[in-house]
Amino acid sequence: MTYSCRWKRPCVFGAYETSRNVRIVQLIIAITYCSLSSGIIFGYAALKPILISEGVYSHLCMNDEVITAARVCDKQELRLNFMFTVSAIASNLFALPSGAILDKYGPRFTGGVGAILLAMGSLLFATASHFPYDRHLFGYTLMAMGGVAVFISSFHLSNSFPKHSGIILSILTGAFDLSSALFLLFRRVHGANASLKFLFLLYLTIPGLILISQVFLMPSRPYSTVGELIAHAQEILAEEMEHDRANVISGFEPGQQPSRYRHTVEKIKGLLEEEDYDHIKNVWKFPSVKVLGQRQNTGNHLWGILHTLPASEQIGSWWFILLAAFAMGQFLRINYFISTLRVQYDYLLSSPALARSLNQLFDCLLPLGGIINAPFVGLFLDYTTLPFMLFILVGTTTIIGFAGCISNSLTMGYINIILFTLYRPYFYTAVSDYTAKIFGFQTFGKVYGLVIFAASIGSFLQTPLEMITLREFNGDPVPINVLLTAGTFLAGGVLTLFVWHKSNVYRYSDLTPEVDIEPNYSILPVGRPSVDIGDDSAAAEERDVGQTDPLLHPLDKLGSSSSSYGAIL
Repeated sequence: MTYSCRWKRPCVFGAYETSRNVRIVQLIIAITYCSLSSGIIFGYAALKPILISEGVYSHLCMNDEVITAARVCDKQELRLNFMFTVSAIASNLFALPSGAILDKYGPRFTGGVGAILLAMGSLLFATASHFPYDRHLFGYTLMAMGGVAVFISSFHLSNSFPKHSGIILSILTGAFDLSSALFLLFRRVHGANASLKFLFLLYLTIPGLILISQVFLMPSRPYSTVGELIAHAQEILAEEMEHDRANVISGFEPGQQPSRYRHTVEKIKGLLEEEDYDHIKNVWKFPSVKVLGQRQNTGNHLWGILHTLPASEQIGSWWFILLAAFAMGQFLRINYFISTLRVQYDYLLSSPALARSLNQLFDCLLPLGGIINAPFVGLFLDYTTLPFMLFILVGTTTIIGFAGCISNSLTMGYINIILFTLYRPYFYTAVSDYTAKIFGFQTFGKVYGLVIFAASIGSFLQTPLEMITLREFNGDPVPINVLLTAGTFLAGGVLTLFVWHKSNVYRYSDLTPEVDIEPNYSILPVGRPSVDIGDDSAAAEERDVGQTDPLLHPLDKLGSSSSSYGAIL
């Protein structure tokens, strides 16, 4: 069942509707099950030896290959890698339908769908019976799809405590990275009275936990951002002012104050008091467009500028197009690096033993990177501007790219791996943070899902690039690394310059941002609705504006149009 929203204004659901303690429990539970489900398929390197020891796809080998080969034949190797490739692409592609389900049916239903898909995939892996299809491929793909649905359904929880939204998003992203370590644990206990079937039957408790938490604990609607709550309060005020004007014209006595509006304001203030309300009040008290977007403590002038646009217009904007182009290049680079790390350093270091040691270190650092980096990334995103965040993002990926081009240097190899494992969670968190700040959470599922969907298309180039490296460059990874680094630098540079330019425009000009967060009706005092319609003197107008609630009226009077929610393009 869909949750109803008004046609002209997206429905809102404030975190104040849920108690602080319940929101804390929701976060703890969500972080826990994301750590055990959202990205488990990316722990494939640890799962692969278990599959080989269990004889998965060994039927593809010839009898003499099984006898003479160490553990695996070529066909078995290719089929195992194919299983991972298909599931990784499915994980990214399923982000779009997951986002659409999230926007239409809410996070509870989306999380439930993810839990069911995880359970189905785990059952396919656990069963020992033979099916007329590849149960391992289908099972792994279903777990990939379920993980991304669970992950996307948890993003809105960052609005449960608005001041710390960046930290919460980074912790959720760190949980995604940590989930890839689950198969490391499987590998440790496998063989000691723990078969593959037993491990995946035991894993069924995780989707069970997710499903139970969605039914009894998690909200059915996504928590709205502070900007969306403020816009909702302004709409209520406009409706009540119109109602009072109608009463005056009809000869009825108007109410002493707009009760629904006042009640909504108090609830918003109550939420913000938990998150250092005094600071946010200081940011909002000046009726100037120059402070629009500074609803957090970041000084970010771009926050919330597209929150009230429909998803179709958001997706058609340069904000989305440039982000998707940059993300496409980054996804390709990240997946290419993960799958070819050992092959690259076989060539760069001219030592298979050193390449193997780097690969083993990488397997351990990849899940740990999200845990180590999560608090720092969260604080950084909460206290920095969007252009600077993108500048660091592009600069770091460029350094990693050039580090991957230096040969005969084990030190640069370690630096490259460490930077990559720290950068990967930062990149994923930055993309979701950018999407939340620019586009909002009412269309977050569609927009973020489409970004991931578009970015995953670049992953189809991974196999051709590997073939070019082996056949055209004789295993030398430097030309492809230079090409990928230059492409992502170009796409990221254009995105950074665009965002920096827009930030300066909205900071130093007197123009409104691309979207008004409130309707353009005359600003009226909170405590007393204006019923003196004929009084349009400058003094009366100045008096009314002076009595405006500073929290909910950050803008100067914008005009007389009553339905301006669109972009000024």
